[in-house]
Amino acid sequence: MAFSLFFLAIFLFLTLDSDFTSPVSAASEGVQITYGSAIKLMHERTKFRLHSHDVPYGSGSGQQSVTGFPNVDDSNSYWIVRPVPDTDAKQGDAIKSGTIIRLQHMRSRKWLHSHLHASPISGNLEVSCFGGDGESDTGDYWRLEIEGSGKSWRQDQRIRLHHVDTGGYLHSHDKKYTRIAGGQQEVCGVREKRTDNIWLATEGKYCDSISFNSTHQTYPTTLATFENRSLNSTAIQIKEYCSTPGAN
Repeated sequence: MAFSLFFLAIFLFLTLDSDFTSPVSAASEGVQITYGSAIKLMHERTKFRLHSHDVPYGSGSGQQSVTGFPNVDDSNSYWIVRPVPDTDAKQGDAIKSGTIIRLQHMRSRKWLHSHLHASPISGNLEVSCFGGDGESDTGDYWRLEIEGSGKSWRQDQRIRLHHVDTGGYLHSHDKKYTRIAGGQQEVCGVREKRTDNIWLATEGKYCDSISFNSTHQTYPTTLATFENRSLNSTAIQIKEYCSTPGAN
C-alpha cells in the first residue's frame, strides 16, 4: 500500500504543478469557472495572457502596471476570481453572464482596476492593479459578458469584461512596451464593444461546487485555505482541494 501511494505521489507531482505553471490540456474544454478558481485569461486575437508584476506605470496613476504577456508559463499571469463584497456567493459557485466580479492578482494580491487615467501607449483608459486583501472599491468591478448562448462561465467560452465605473471593455492590442516591460503589450480599456476585446480562460486551477458541498464554508475562509495550499504545499494537497482540468 505504501509503495503504491509513493508512486501515486510521484505521478501527481509530475502532472500537477504546485506553483500554477502547467497548462490545462485540451481534454478540459467546458470546465466551469467558479469563485475561487485561479485562472489565466488569454486575449483571443493576440494570444497574450493578462499579466501584472511589481512595476509601476511611469505615467497616469503610477499604480502597478498590467500588461499582456507572451509566454504561457509565468505565474504572474494568474488571477483569482472573486465576488464583490457583501454577497452570499460561496467558493465553488457558478458565475452567470452579467455578474459583476473582481479579479485579484495572485502574486501581488492587488485587484484588476481601471479609472479615467490615460493608458501609456494608446491613450485609452488605463488598467492597473491596485488595493489589496483589505482594500477594494468599485474601480475593481467588472461585469462578465459571455458571448453566445452560454449562461454560466466556462473555460471554452469567449467573454468580455466590462468595467462598471468607466464603461470600458478590457482590451489589448499588439502595441508593445520597449523598455522595462519590453516585449509585453499594452492592456487598456476601450469603450467600444469590439471583436478585439474578447478573452478566454485558459490555464488554471478550477474549483467546482462538489468540492465544497460537504463544508458549506463561506468564500473568504475556503479561498484562504486554497491559496495557502496551492502556493506552499505538494501537488497532492492541491489535488485534494481543487480539481485540475485534464489531469484527472
